[in-house]
Amino acid sequence: MVDRAIARLGAIFVGLFLLLALRQVWLQVIAGPKLAANQYNPRHAQIAQGRGSILASDGTPLAVSHGAHRVYPQGALTAQAVGYASSRYGTAGLEDAFDRVLTAHTDAVDPLTQLRQIFAGTHGAPRGADVVTTLDLSVQKALVAGLSQHARAAGIVMDPRTGAVLALASVPSYDPNQLDALWPTLSRDPASPLLDRSTGGLYPPGSTFKIFTASVALDAGVVTPQSTFSDYGGLTIGDFTVHNDEEETTGTQDLAGAFALSSNVDFAQIALKIGVDRWFEYARKFGLGQPVAFDLPVSRDRLPAKKDVYAGILAQLGFGQASLLVTPMRMGLIGATIADEGTTPRPYLVRRIAGTQTALATGPETLAQPISADTAHEVRDLMIQVVKRGTGTAAQLPGVTVAGKTGTATNPHGRSHAWFVAFAPAEAPRVAVAIVIENVGYGGTYAAPIARDVLRVALARSRR
Repeated sequence: MVDRAIARLGAIFVGLFLLLALRQVWLQVIAGPKLAANQYNPRHAQIAQGRGSILASDGTPLAVSHGAHRVYPQGALTAQAVGYASSRYGTAGLEDAFDRVLTAHTDAVDPLTQLRQIFAGTHGAPRGADVVTTLDLSVQKALVAGLSQHARAAGIVMDPRTGAVLALASVPSYDPNQLDALWPTLSRDPASPLLDRSTGGLYPPGSTFKIFTASVALDAGVVTPQSTFSDYGGLTIGDFTVHNDEEETTGTQDLAGAFALSSNVDFAQIALKIGVDRWFEYARKFGLGQPVAFDLPVSRDRLPAKKDVYAGILAQLGFGQASLLVTPMRMGLIGATIADEGTTPRPYLVRRIAGTQTALATGPETLAQPISADTAHEVRDLMIQVVKRGTGTAAQLPGVTVAGKTGTATNPHGRSHAWFVAFAPAEAPRVAVAIVIENVGYGGTYAAPIARDVLRVALARSRR
């Protein structure tokens, strides 16, 4: 009788143990991924524990974990690219885009392996993988130093041959190490320091968009480098009149002169020659209005609806106005397309992922070839003249031929935005840059000198 009771009790304990074991298996293997992703999971309070590092191209730490603390050694310098990982405020930047590999979720391990680990007593959250970026901190510092002279600005620097992003910055920025303390201020600041203007800011491109207009006109055979244009004060199209800034006139010019002196009147005429259908055809070829394949989210360009584009609107599109809005990333890609002989490189910020079962390495990839190499060479020559004798002389570098285009984009909410898009050396480009500064005025005065200083540093680095 006693033996039977003991046996029954033993069976109960064995049954309970099996139930607990099955429950453990269910929690960690079956339901684990869903529970881990739940925002109320207490594990998120230890978001930094075991999290992989984010590194610059030379291995310098940009984000590392010290126990339960996430630390950003470069502070505000790389905040827009790296972002933050916070148990209270979530994730942003690369911390968000690569959260899965940085945290090494348990569902990265197959269920059978998890089961073996559970019964062997070795199951636990592995250390996340490291994310190695393409960022060059010397170039990043030069870019941030230039942009920080202004209240609101953004820029992007890339290798046009590969699409590797060497620097990416937005002003104002923030220190992710102080996120908890500063969040109430940051989230309410009208200057939007949490916004990455280089990928998320939308601006009228102004005269930098003449790069696109010239490319289309030359590629389609609508104009030639020898074509001439007349600008004697304005061009009236229906009830709309095009004029240059401060109503300057440039007289009669060939295409190089019209481009170097940035005549809105001449480029309105060129846009009308292109026509609505062809304009939208090339907009699609260049990727305008389409998602940008990048490691971080990029705002989609805003184009007017084709049905709404009449002659007056088309004329304004010729010099980057009307309802056209683009990101600095987009203008950087347009500049890179000219630099890379008419091919658009896929931009990338992450070179490789290290320390994970699924290794990743990124290399050069072409998104499209919207124009021929011959057209790209002709537009490059136009951009060289801008820096040699036109509105972009402030971007000149001793011993280096710089190709560029200024932009002074009319802003209905205040002073014009200053733009500059450039690459160098013009004959064999290694660096392309796009700069925008909000509400300051002329691109040649404010944006071109920043681009020059960034190009100087980036070219010196690329020779190493």
